Amino acid sequence: MGRFYGYNRVSSKEQNLERGRKSIQDFCRENGYPLEKIYEDKQTGKDYFRPRYIVLKEDVLRSGDTLVIPEYDRLGRADQTKKELEYFKEKGVRIIFLDIPTTKIDITSFNDAMAQMILAFINDMLISFYDLIARTELERKQKRQREGIEAMKAKGEWSRYGRPRCMSKEEFAKQYEQVLIGVIGTLELQRKLGLNKDTFFRYVREYKKERAL
Repeated sequence: MGRFYGYNRVSSKEQNLERGRKSIQDFCRENGYPLEKIYEDKQTGKDYFRPRYIVLKEDVLRSGDTLVIPEYDRLGRADQTKKELEYFKEKGVRIIFLDIPTTKIDITSFNDAMAQMILAFINDMLISFYDLIARTELERKQKRQREGIEAMKAKGEWSRYGRPRCMSKEEFAKQYEQVLIGVIGTLELQRKLGLNKDTFFRYVREYKKERAL
């Protein structure tokens, strides 16, 4: 059996780490797991640039070790957490989320082959779980965006909130007229303005349409 570590995180400096810390300590004590240390961060879960987590992941955890986490959302956001779990699976590190009962199964009573099989199942289950959460969150976000856009269009406000322009119509017209008089080529102007192909030719169509009115 490898070593047991804990990871605990709250999103801001004002929040208290004590509740998560105690739940890790209680779980390990009740199950007879020798807890080495709990690593803690007071930082948002939007990314993984957290000092204590980086030390734990890169310098401490080894194959066969177990990482105990109070709640499944303490590790981070779903899409990124899925990648972290895939990393730990590859490294042979077991993850226990105290609010996901399946991850707390005691595998010490099984032989090595059976224990590894159960562990693989738990890891795959967790990865699938986070994949589902990530896709659900993305779909919910996209749905809200669509509903917001439709609501603004219904109020006639979308033109004020649509995709921001890279440059004003007047500035683009001034630059594009250099193409029309042969001072510069189309591709050269596109590169000069730093516009991608779709945006550049959308502005060209917009320019020609307005000149045709």
